[in-house]
Amino acid sequence: MTIKTDEQNSDNGKILLRQLPAIEKLLSLPEIQALQNSYARSLVTAALRSIVSDIRDQILQGNTKPELPKLEEYAALARRRIEEKTCSSLCTVVNATGTVTHTNLGRALLSPTACESLQEAAQNYVNLEYDIETGKRGHRDRITEPLLQQLTGCEASTVVNNNAAAVLIALQTVAQGREVIVSRGELIEIGGAFRIPDVMIASGAILREVGTTNRTHLRDYADAINENTALILKVHPSNYKIVGFTTTPEMNELTQLGTEHGIPTMEDLGSGALIDLSTYGLPHEPVVADRITWGVDIVTFSGDKLLGGPQAGIIAGKAEWIQQIRKNPLMRALRVDKLTIAALSATLQAYFNPDTLLTQFPMLQRYTRPIDDLHITANEIVGRLKKIFAETVAVDIAETHSQIGSGSLPVETLPSVAIVLNPLKISVGKLAEYFRHGSTPIIGRVQDEQLWFDVRTVFEKEQKQLIETAAEVASKFGRTPNKLV
Repeated sequence: MTIKTDEQNSDNGKILLRQLPAIEKLLSLPEIQALQNSYARSLVTAALRSIVSDIRDQILQGNTKPELPKLEEYAALARRRIEEKTCSSLCTVVNATGTVTHTNLGRALLSPTACESLQEAAQNYVNLEYDIETGKRGHRDRITEPLLQQLTGCEASTVVNNNAAAVLIALQTVAQGREVIVSRGELIEIGGAFRIPDVMIASGAILREVGTTNRTHLRDYADAINENTALILKVHPSNYKIVGFTTTPEMNELTQLGTEHGIPTMEDLGSGALIDLSTYGLPHEPVVADRITWGVDIVTFSGDKLLGGPQAGIIAGKAEWIQQIRKNPLMRALRVDKLTIAALSATLQAYFNPDTLLTQFPMLQRYTRPIDDLHITANEIVGRLKKIFAETVAVDIAETHSQIGSGSLPVETLPSVAIVLNPLKISVGKLAEYFRHGSTPIIGRVQDEQLWFDVRTVFEKEQKQLIETAAEVASKFGRTPNKLV
């Protein structure tokens, strides 16, 4: 047996390096020139350089038997490299996590009407800031404001790009350089490191904490009022709930206190329900209209989450404060575009017909889906998965609980059903990875060393996608799932 010396390997490497084609030569090939009909020359050139560079690196690292492509193969390699670089990383996934309104997975699904309205606005010029009656410039709030006035009873409203922005601009407008009274039990942090104290700092308002974590009395607010008090603020806890030995004043009590002292009040409702969800068998959540009736000066809430529209921050309340907020220079940076307004206005219009809400809103359908339906779906999927995986993955059904998610109803859960996968030949982490990398990624949760798929958000379309991805996963075990599905 002949053992090659380092010198021989070096010589072989030099020979291989000389065999690498020049980029200009590749660019002159008919296949590459045809590729430039689809992609810019600079993009094709960069792809070719990347391919040749990768092969060169292999050779320099001692690989004396790299796969040197034939000249006619470079076009296909370049096309694949370009597609990998330029394709959108935003893709459809199946949410089987058990969190219905999942922040990381895009939160609320829009109603068909909202989608149609959004598409119509996207494809056409619209009267976003044009008053057709007068022929002059108008304000974009006039599109959603009449709807919010009818639904909440507010005097005026405006819309920004999310509820964090709504809180920020309201605080800066009303209380910059002055004190805002907040209970210690409401100094929350929610997803994405949104902290009320940090928002206070960013707005220029001065935080005045009162009470304790679990008990704050009305007298605590009253005792904190001084000549520098600009606002009394109440914050929905969103992602947690204090239970047991607790006390906190109702918002109408704080509003009355503010009125007595000539101090405006504001409530950050977070999710912002426009209707009483208990009507649909869900836990009660504060309703925006109730706050307006109580005389709260400024109410902020999300356009998505429980409301079921696009991501937006809605500010509703007394006209004098809304008008000041509109004049804030930050409004230019935080305002929403025509697409958000189109989807939001269509969403709000749907609330005028309560009898059709369940059919209109995909999220409400998912929140209220009967447990019997979940069992039927789970059983149908399990029957298919058992055939697909055979002896490679054990498949069972388990009772579980879903959560509404995205800071809505933080401790209440919804009874649900899950498909439980127990891999017999690989780790559960690897199985979850296989499902995430399917043609349609299936996102579940790992629990008790098993992969759980909650079916509350799995309807007919998602069921089909889950089965197809499972077949792809099974092929990695050497199975032939296409014959079994």
